Amino acid sequence: MGNSRLMDLVLIAKALVLAVVEGATEFIPVSSTGHQLLIGHFIGFHSPNNTFEVLIQLGAILAILYAYFGKLWSIATALPNDPRARRFVLAVLIAFLPAAIIGGLFSKYIKFYLFNPWIVCATLVAGGLVLLVIDDTVGEPKAAPHDGPTEHPRKTDVFEFSLPMALKIGLFQCIAMIPGVSRSGATIVGAMLMGASKRSATEFSFYLAMPTMAGAFAKDLLDNYKNLSSNDALLIVIGFVAAFISALIVVRTVLDYVSRHGFWLFAWWRIIVGSLGFAGLIIFG
Repeated sequence: MGNSRLMDLVLIAKALVLAVVEGATEFIPVSSTGHQLLIGHFIGFHSPNNTFEVLIQLGAILAILYAYFGKLWSIATALPNDPRARRFVLAVLIAFLPAAIIGGLFSKYIKFYLFNPWIVCATLVAGGLVLLVIDDTVGEPKAAPHDGPTEHPRKTDVFEFSLPMALKIGLFQCIAMIPGVSRSGATIVGAMLMGASKRSATEFSFYLAMPTMAGAFAKDLLDNYKNLSSNDALLIVIGFVAAFISALIVVRTVLDYVSRHGFWLFAWWRIIVGSLGFAGLIIFG
């Protein structure tokens, strides 16, 4: 009885760690999927067909919907009369479309061939290096010397993103189907390369996350609902609540952080985690 209870507590602790990491990393450019794969590998947590990992994503989805409810309501009520609101919603849907098509067609193959810790470590390090370069070279506009003309102004309002720009950002998001790349990282880099400021690129990534994560959650749930068991209810509830809280904290703070400090912290975090992951795989397998 004692050993059984201890094993249950250990399992709950592992689930709690994974859920906190899911929520904390879902909306920053470090790859929540990559972190979950690595942590699950090293702590020995595996759920059938990743059903636990799928269900706790709902906590992160609800966190961003809760945090952005006021803005979403304003956009919804403005749709009948405001062309900018209609264009923005259309831009988000256009950006979502490439991932919806490719994910719907190839998600099983991607998970079968690419979801392994070696690929995650490689993409974490590579993505960190890319983020360092982008953060340093594609920054905010600076005034020229002697009060000369400024650089071409970057787009600071997500409502200014054009439909072709949104489509290109959506194509960048497809790269994140490789675990470790990071959905938010790919969309932020894509938006900045298309002329967005750091803050607006991150904010558009938030809006794009809503249909993308909801669609991925619905598909994964449809594929895996037969594996759900009432025995897992406690783990799922704990994971859902933990993911919701950690994601809400991140969503409410990351825009201001990025505006002031950029992405260097996330870039180095990726490089360090990926390097430690490589070391762990070499030493422990």
